[in-house]
Amino acid sequence: MTPRRTPRRTPGAVPGSGLIGLVLAGGTPRVGVEPFFMELIAGMEAQLRPQGRSVLLLVVADVADEVATYRRWAQHGTVEAVVVVNLTAGDVRPAALRGIGLPTVLAGHHPDAGFASVVTDDAGAMRTALRLLSSHGHRVIGRVAGPGDLVHTRERTAGMLEEAERSGLDVRLVEADYTGPRGAAAARELLAVADPPTALLFDNDVMAVAALEDLVHRGVDVPGRVSLLACDDSALCELAVPALSALSLDVHEHGVRLGRAVLDLLLRGRTGPQPGPPVRFVERSSTGPLS
Repeated sequence: MTPRRTPRRTPGAVPGSGLIGLVLAGGTPRVGVEPFFMELIAGMEAQLRPQGRSVLLLVVADVADEVATYRRWAQHGTVEAVVVVNLTAGDVRPAALRGIGLPTVLAGHHPDAGFASVVTDDAGAMRTALRLLSSHGHRVIGRVAGPGDLVHTRERTAGMLEEAERSGLDVRLVEADYTGPRGAAAARELLAVADPPTALLFDNDVMAVAALEDLVHRGVDVPGRVSLLACDDSALCELAVPALSALSLDVHEHGVRLGRAVLDLLLRGRTGPQPGPPVRFVERSSTGPLS
């Protein structure tokens, strides 16, 4: 039997389930160590609740399960719309959602501008980070990156390479998976060479904190021997010893803007990209001049 497809909703005539779906693929361990997602959802809720809506969060094993979830939600009218995060190169989810007929907001860049989306300047943030570290005298800079298939990882890498070429910096990259153990291992790998980096960038706070703890435990002076900078700011960065400098994206505000984009799509039919919050540098004790 062919599954019943939910027809496209029209602006101003949205069935009122009151739920906006957010599916995180990859299992509960990753979600449990990502303060980013909890703050993002809080921001979405702050925008959606006054309109009688809230976020329905589901964690699944992989993208196939995620798409199956969207089909099930559409069949049963469970959600009014979905927000899609962690876009990848060649991502199958946007096209699948278009076929299913669920209103969709993408968190990140997508080549089809017909989708509603909220985009942040990840390449620009990485250029800013390298300029800041270069201003402290660092010329060899390592980066512990997130998974290489993620769109925002690729955008960060492009910005990093562009700034390195412009400024004559030596940049080195090791891919990791956002978890603490892999972040610490990648940092050790970057530093275990004859001419190691004097500064390390991390694509999230969890990897940065784990690497910092490992370095301090091994007697490595931070920032005297190596400066550390996280690309996500959170309470983890503030509570670390020494406190971690970070490229700070207001994640709560990012969630607010995603929630606003959902309402714009459902109530006014607005599509296309909208800007995310700007990234700012928060300097703490883990970065300093090259000694």
